[in-house]
Amino acid sequence: MLLIRWLIFLLLLAAIVSFMFYAGTGQARFKRIGLIILKWTILAGLGFFAVLVLERIA
Repeated sequence: MLLIRWLIFLLLLAAIVSFMFYAGTGQARFKRIGLIILKWTILAGLGFFAVLVLERIA
């Protein structure tokens, strides 16, 4: 579980760095990459918490 937490944290960090590159350069590709990373990070986080809830129920 700790590995998954670190993975989610690192993905959020990558999204933040991508948005910072977008703010610094104005290139739309960094914004697009940041949004893609953020989308998949949110989905991974929701899946992680779903597993935690299912473990509590069982």
